Amino acid sequence: MSNRVVQGRMVTPKRLAKLIEGEQPMEAEPIEDADRDCPECGGNVLQVGYMPSVTEFVTGYKCQDCDWADDDR
Repeated sequence: MSNRVVQGRMVTPKRLAKLIEGEQPMEAEPIEDADRDCPECGGNVLQVGYMPSVTEFVTGYKCQDCDWADDDR
């Protein structure tokens, strides 16, 4: 599934990466369920791989229910 609901809004992989990163990424992979719960609210966490620049690949994590987000930098 490429689009998912995050905080009540349908998001694409690039939009989810932008919510995590703060800026539009160059590319983004499909959204997947992460194998963990949100540390703030216990909600479901999604993950998306994306390229914020030509030389960097990041896996970002975002809770579907609250503002919590993190990445693997």
